[in-house]
Formats: sequence, C-alpha cells, structure tokens
Amino acid sequence: MAEPRKVVAGYFLSLDGVAEAPDKFLTGWDDETDASGARLIETQDVVILGRRTYDEWSGFWPTSEIEPFASFINATPKYVATSKPLEADWSNSHAIEGDLSDFVHTLKSQPGGDIGIHGSISITQSLLAANLVDELRLVIAPTIVTTGQRLLTNLPPTHLETIRSTPTPAGHLLVDYRVVH
Repeated sequence: MAEPRKVVAGYFLSLDGVAEAPDKFLTGWDDETDASGARLIETQDVVILGRRTYDEWSGFWPTSEIEPFASFINATPKYVATSKPLEADWSNSHAIEGDLSDFVHTLKSQPGGDIGIHGSISITQSLLAANLVDELRLVIAPTIVTTGQRLLTNLPPTHLETIRSTPTPAGHLLVDYRVVH
C-alpha cells in the first residue's frame, strides 16, 4: 500500500522565528542548504499558496533562473487560497474553491506525492491549527531580526518530533520536524 500523502511546509526562519522576507536576514549560502531545498521539493507534486504569495511569485518565478526551485514551482500544480479570481496567467495555477481545510483533506486522500506549502505563512498557520500539516522543514538563520511576521504564533499547542537537525558551514541550522497527530 502506498504511503499517505503528507503536507510539508518549508521555510527560512530567523532565530527568533520571523519567516517574512527571508532575503533580508539570510546570510551566506552553502551546498548543504541547497541540497536540503532540493530534497524538500523532490517529493512534492502539488503546492498550496496564499493569494499574496501567489501575486508576488507569479511575477518573479516564471522568468527566474534560480534552480532547482524555478523549474519546480513553474511546472508543479499550484492551488491558491483566494476569494477572488486569479489574474496572473501562471502555468498550472488554480484557485481553491470552498474551504481550505476541506480541500487539503481531499488532496491528502488522493494518490500522489507530498503537498508543499512555501512562503504562505497564514496558510501554514491555518493548516497547523487544523492539524493538517505533517512536517515542518526549516532553515534557521543565525540572525535575530525582531520585526516581521513569525511562522509559529497564535497556534494551539503542537507536539513535534525531530527528524533531522544539522548545522551547515554557513551557520544555518537545517531542522525537520514531524507533527505528532
């Protein structure tokens, strides 16, 4: 029997938990961080985005040469949580009709790879609160930013199991957690 689909959220975080605008706090880069990102997306065949992320990314990723994420995000079906029609014509993009949690329940019950969430903090928070996220894959930067939207706020208590915790030469900490349901 096939493994059940997982919802996997991948984020860059500052040490104090800020996920907003990671380009402003990520310092340095290394092969381990690249490899971690490649591992994250290689098992995903669907992505869920919030409307703001979709609007920002639809203007950037179609012409980006940042690989392997550009090829992945442009080719992968993207489902957008929105109450308005999608205006940008980004390949494989679809508006989610109805309730987000119901949509994710339905996706998880269908055969396929992992369901990714990238860059959509409020979507991740909503799905964590609904107990629908199965894994968090974090790249934690050795930076304290103090301002900006944090990923892990306003959530119910949630127990996590560490899958992996690895430091990189650039000083990042790669941490993968399984959400205990």
